Parts: sequence; C-alpha cells; structure tokens
Amino acid sequence: MDVEAELVAGSGGVFDVLVNGQVVYSKQSSGNKFPQSGPLIEQIKNIV
Repeated sequence: MDVEAELVAGSGGVFDVLVNGQVVYSKQSSGNKFPQSGPLIEQIKNIV
C-alpha cells in the first residue's frame, strides 16, 4: 500500500485517523479506545 502519512499534534487526547479527508477512526467516538492495527489497516485499504 503506497500512502503518505502525516502526524498532526493535537490536544486533549484527540486521536483521529483520516484518509482523503474522511474520518476512518476517532478515539473519542470509540469510547476513548485506541484502534487495533489490523482492522484499521483494512479500513484504510478499502478507501485507497
């Protein structure tokens, strides 16, 4: 998978993953949990 990633500093524990402007994962929306890498990578593959 050929993607370019950028880390943007946030505050207040924000952890969001966006692909082409689309929110793929939001820590706040998930009950304050970090994503598991496998399912997150699959979601990203489906978009790109």
